[in-house]
Amino acid sequence: MSANSQALSIAQALIRLRDDLTGVELGLDVASADHARRLRQEIVAQIDDYLLPRLREIDAPLLMVVGGSTGAGKSTLVNSLVGATVSPAGVLRPTTRAPVLVCHPAEIGWFDDDRILPGLARTTGEHAAGANTLQLVSDQGVPSGLALLDAPDIDSVVETNRELAGQLLAAADSWLFVTTAARYADAVPWHLLHTGRDRGTAVSLVLNRVPPGAEQEVAAHLCAMLDEQGLAGANLLTVPETALDDGLLPPAALAPVRDWLDGLAADAQTRGDLVRRTLSGALASLSPRVHSVRETVEEQRRARRELLDAVDDAYGLARDQIDDAVRSGTLLRGEVLARWHDVVGTGDLMRALETRVGWARDRLRSIFTGSPTADAEIRIAVRSSVDAVVHAAADRAAERTVHLWQQHRAGSALLAQTPGLDAASADLGPATAGEVRAWQKHVLDLVREEGRDKRTAARLASLGVNGAGLTVMIAAFASTGGLTGAEIAVAGGTSALGQKVLEAIFGDQAVRTLAERARRDLLARVDRLLEGETRRFRDLIEPLAPAAGSAERLHDDVQAVGRPA
Repeated sequence: MSANSQALSIAQALIRLRDDLTGVELGLDVASADHARRLRQEIVAQIDDYLLPRLREIDAPLLMVVGGSTGAGKSTLVNSLVGATVSPAGVLRPTTRAPVLVCHPAEIGWFDDDRILPGLARTTGEHAAGANTLQLVSDQGVPSGLALLDAPDIDSVVETNRELAGQLLAAADSWLFVTTAARYADAVPWHLLHTGRDRGTAVSLVLNRVPPGAEQEVAAHLCAMLDEQGLAGANLLTVPETALDDGLLPPAALAPVRDWLDGLAADAQTRGDLVRRTLSGALASLSPRVHSVRETVEEQRRARRELLDAVDDAYGLARDQIDDAVRSGTLLRGEVLARWHDVVGTGDLMRALETRVGWARDRLRSIFTGSPTADAEIRIAVRSSVDAVVHAAADRAAERTVHLWQQHRAGSALLAQTPGLDAASADLGPATAGEVRAWQKHVLDLVREEGRDKRTAARLASLGVNGAGLTVMIAAFASTGGLTGAEIAVAGGTSALGQKVLEAIFGDQAVRTLAERARRDLLARVDRLLEGETRRFRDLIEPLAPAAGSAERLHDDVQAVGRPA
């Protein structure tokens, strides 16, 4: 494979990796989420700002970013190397408010478009317009083949400056890191140096403002620290403490840095080796960093499953409770039982049932066909009974779900953003009423379907579809899948009358089938109602959790970067 085709293959793999990283959701509050989001942002920025531009233009000038802490003398060093004030320095902090890139006039074309740092606007004016602007300066004092970029302070009091400094350093072929004899041991610079090491970036250090006579001692100590931190290969350049000449370092003090840069600019092979070293290091650094993001993706997928399991457990228990209420006849208690008593009566009617089924049927028919209020009252009572059972179960399920989520870090964070989930939704009542009305209509349709046979139709006419349908509903509340045909006495045995009347019309097997079909349909509607309740919780999770397969795609992407096609 040629070098160009290999670079193209790697670039295509990087684009897939960038797009998949950008698209993966990391919204659940797991322990590693904040770190993974920052890492994801850094990787995406490095792909856009450095890896893709460098792969596409391997021969572009070497971009050296000059970074360091507040007051380290970055801008003064850049101005001194150029021989003119191209990056203002002063006593106010932060002094560098927008990045300044200075290059040879013949090479300004490499930087005036969005080839690198596409998120930054360009300006060539004397005063850059804010932190999201890259000020371009061309000057003969910069040798060709090399560009210097003066970055904002890495420890700036302005957060956007700190973020931009990190972005610019990630876009560099090389870092020229400036620190001082007084502050080289500070934690912030070392954290950034570790980042450069982990990304494979070529790093050189300028030890600035070294007091006379302390050069060897301070340099030796800094070299020992670099060795301890795995940065033994970093080039160390020392600049003595000296008075500035019209804001610039005098040639003698600047000589170590000037000689090193002039040598680098004059040696195309060395520059190319440095670019390839940083490029290879940056590509190699992707795998462990993407792996860290993948671990968070998997952690978020586990959190999603745990939270959804809590929802499923709570509402599964609610469904079982409602099923038990239907099977056991609990729904017949209260108003339904009272209305059914009004219709069929008890006592002598029940005792005479076995020999006077026809009489009982006639009495039911007269009630249902002659008194519409009895029909309506029972329907309303059934709806009310089902609503009460469903609402109570849904309340318990919501409360249980909230309790379980409160014990989970991600769940607790979601609940804090969405109060009021510990009870059934306001939509449940109207939805239940609608489903029960539809169920009652369905039961009447079942009765009509069962009564199509001429003989059955004649018997059904003696009771009426409404009467038979309501009786099936009552039977469904007291029937189980194991019904044997024996009378089932619920709350005093009133449903037994309905059972016998229906058996006289349809036959005992048909009655069992009708009751079971009615019960199954009711529970299917209950399932839909509870599913609607669970959506309140599911809809909180799904938009924030990584999609299935996200971790696998990231793994494949980074493997493709390491193994170009």
